[in-house]
Amino acid sequence: MKKTGFLIFVLMLVAVLSGCGQPKYQAQPINEATDKCTICNMQVKDDAFAVQLITKEGKTYKFDDLGCMNEWKKQNADAEIGAQFVRDYNNKEWIKYEEATYVYDPSFKSPMAYGIYSFKDKAEAQQFIDSQKKGKLMSAADLAAHSWERNKGMMDMGGDHNKNAHSETNGGMSGGDKGMHGK
Repeated sequence: MKKTGFLIFVLMLVAVLSGCGQPKYQAQPINEATDKCTICNMQVKDDAFAVQLITKEGKTYKFDDLGCMNEWKKQNADAEIGAQFVRDYNNKEWIKYEEATYVYDPSFKSPMAYGIYSFKDKAEAQQFIDSQKKGKLMSAADLAAHSWERNKGMMDMGGDHNKNAHSETNGGMSGGDKGMHGK
């Protein structure tokens, strides 16, 4: 009987200690009825362009374009980010930002015209480049040095957009009262 009690104690201790490790961040589902981009206030569609980050405090921020998430990170440089997620262009599967491979071309359409698509692996990204006959292969580290310019002729959105919603046009913003998407 003593051995059983000791075994239960050890199992409970292991369970408690395993729960004390690193926080486990998970991408949250997109709710098109309520989710708005933290930067441009446009509807976040449940599509391949939806991205999100979670702070170490557990606050989730959702964005309609990878460029908007980059804008938020620039504006909130002191924020402690726990995890960042992007979606695979082919199947919309959530993948960690750092693990994805990216393809950029200024002529690629995206909600805010940053022209960057994410893929779960390098082979799929290269296959996309080959099929399109254009595009630059990039990693998350490459994106840190990317210029983040928008090709406004390539915006893929349904609705009006406040052209002053990004820092390149107004010197910065906080994600408050911006344009509307999908009205």
